[in-house]
Amino acid sequence: MNELEKVLRRNQDHFTSIMKLNVSHNEIHSLDLSANNKELDTYTILDTENLANYIHKKLIETQTKIAIGGYAEDRIIYKKSTHFGLGENVRSIHLGIDVWCDENTIVHAPLNGIVHSFKINNNFGDYGPTIILEHKLEGIRFYTLYGHLATDSLKQIQIGDIIPMGNPFAQIGTHYENGNWPPHLHFQIISEMENNFGDFPGVCSKKELNKYLALCPNPALLFNI
Repeated sequence: MNELEKVLRRNQDHFTSIMKLNVSHNEIHSLDLSANNKELDTYTILDTENLANYIHKKLIETQTKIAIGGYAEDRIIYKKSTHFGLGENVRSIHLGIDVWCDENTIVHAPLNGIVHSFKINNNFGDYGPTIILEHKLEGIRFYTLYGHLATDSLKQIQIGDIIPMGNPFAQIGTHYENGNWPPHLHFQIISEMENNFGDFPGVCSKKELNKYLALCPNPALLFNI
């Protein structure tokens, strides 16, 4: 466990909700988008409507309200798009947490931060509108990334803006603007930005897994809905 993870664990009880969804634990479905899920053999990120229908079907089957996608999950859907590479270099391992919920859902800062950078990452299957916040906790500097946002979210902020804990600062985008995904939030913790601006890999290859898991600890340490 690195120093950032230790700091986040010590402060877990003090972070505020990122999304005020008013759901209980038994109303949350853990969505499996891995290669082990044979139901996904016919699904790709190239068919947004099909994937949205699949997620909706799982919520009905499990009688839940929202779906959450897993950290460090090796996802089959990425392996069907050249945007994420090919062969042994394919980037398929997810480095954040996804919350599949309604478009326009408001996103709140889980702790005090400032706007580090923002950008529209408009490749097909990319983040779309993205905001990165910078934080400092117990002397440790780190970052949180919020992807698949509404375009208007980027019009309301400037680099260096102070975002107090609990304040709303963004909202979830539609598939027309969020990188062609069913509406959801990609949330990720980053220890070092490595000269990235408004963007950071949210998916890595197996060859680089150890590097990126060290750079991007489990978002569950900070995530609270």
